[in-house]
Amino acid sequence: MACLGKHLLLPSLLHTTCSQSPKSKHTTIASSNFKSQFHGLTLSLSSVPTCSSSSLISSSKTSSSVNVVVCAKVNKGSAPPSFTLKDQDGKTVSLSKFKGKPVVLYFYPADETPGCTKQACAFRDSYEKFKKAGAQVVGISGDDAASHKAFAKKYRLPFTLLSDEGNKVRKEWGVPSDLFGTLPGRQTYVLDKNGVVQLIYNNQFQPEKHIDETLKLLQSL
Repeated sequence: MACLGKHLLLPSLLHTTCSQSPKSKHTTIASSNFKSQFHGLTLSLSSVPTCSSSSLISSSKTSSSVNVVVCAKVNKGSAPPSFTLKDQDGKTVSLSKFKGKPVVLYFYPADETPGCTKQACAFRDSYEKFKKAGAQVVGISGDDAASHKAFAKKYRLPFTLLSDEGNKVRKEWGVPSDLFGTLPGRQTYVLDKNGVVQLIYNNQFQPEKHIDETLKLLQSL
């Protein structure tokens, strides 16, 4: 992403809603500019896609060949699909292992990228607060176990990293891609002790905010 340069202008990101009708109208809000904290990009958007209450995933191609996933399969109040993956030590871990305690499960693009390193270190620095709240922290990306092990060792990460090679779990959960459709997205889920989703938080450009938002919710459970 760094090779994209400091400024990128996207004149329009128009998407249909999740309606099945091919003639669905676009919903557009006033144009706004904002400065991204993701690799120093500055974005200018003239429209923002919206989505109906349907849980289907909908995306469309623009003239700039940008794909954006609008809706997620896993919703607040639902129990997400189970999974079994390998952690950074090569051990098999199932989602059911965490039943009985809150879980902060975050999907991130890749080990060693600037935003993902910042996010992982923020979780590390607040890890005692998560423990105090009785919660487990779990990170998931498509990197293999060896990559996770090196990443965890380098930055002294005290929590579990799971290897979702092929991004199978990411697809099953419906985790949206990043704004440009080129990288796996960054999304955090907070599950209560019964395995029900209580929060879904997505902020591609400010990864450290995932920690603040999840702690707020955990403290209220």
